[in-house]
Amino acid sequence: MSAEAATAPVGRSLASPTTESAGAKLLLIVLGLGFLALFLVIPLFAVFAEAFRNGVAVYFEAFEDPDTQAAIRLTLLVAAIAVPLNIVFGLAASWAIAKFEFRGKSFMLTLIDLPFSVSPVVSGMCYVILFGASGYFGPWLDKHGIQIIFAVPGLVLATVFVTFPFVARELIPLMQEQGTSEEEAALSLGANGWRTFWSVTLPNVRWALLYGVLLSNARAMGEFGAVSVVSGHLRGLTNTLPLQVEILYNDYNFVAAFAAASLLAGLGLVTLVIKSLLEWRYGGEISSKHRK
Repeated sequence: MSAEAATAPVGRSLASPTTESAGAKLLLIVLGLGFLALFLVIPLFAVFAEAFRNGVAVYFEAFEDPDTQAAIRLTLLVAAIAVPLNIVFGLAASWAIAKFEFRGKSFMLTLIDLPFSVSPVVSGMCYVILFGASGYFGPWLDKHGIQIIFAVPGLVLATVFVTFPFVARELIPLMQEQGTSEEEAALSLGANGWRTFWSVTLPNVRWALLYGVLLSNARAMGEFGAVSVVSGHLRGLTNTLPLQVEILYNDYNFVAAFAAASLLAGLGLVTLVIKSLLEWRYGGEISSKHRK
């Protein structure tokens, strides 16, 4: 008899840690799967079904619209600017919070979580108040020929606001769990701060950083509320792909609207697949580092 069996309480099964009946477990599983199917799987399936309703040829014709092409290019541009900014901020904020003790640390964590609790529309309005024509800095910006609202800079600012927690929130728990022992060892061996960061800190968090980048990129490309406020809805100029979906739908161009929506949905699915593959491939490596 094994040691675990010898020390187990009499009458308690070693096969299951819970006491729910088989019927209760089945009910919970059915409820969970039913919820996922009703609110996630079926709606996503409906989007792709509507997009391909009239055939593959019509589906790809929807992307020949110049405004849709401009929206795709603008979406990629905004994400290409916002995501690197989030990487820099996420690394700096997580490093400061996890590796140092300073006054205002809890307040900084609260600010990082702020976009999760504030409506994206409110964040867009904040930038309009600051940089709009009638805003605090609007007259000065107009005098110097600088346009932020109803232009690419405003879209980038709004996107950065709603996406910057993703990288930091992936890195902070991992850095806190790893502690500072490895960095202190590197410093004691003569490495400077930058060398320690590139050789010790960054390799230890590279997979968490990649997870955060994937999530941040998917949210940046799919953001609607904040960019809707600061964009001005100028067709072919300031409409990102989510805004173009709304315009096409309101114009009763349903096939093109669902085709553009399927592109965004496909991006989200690809992001989840890549994240799952990385977790499957490198999850053991990350767990072993945590145990150390």
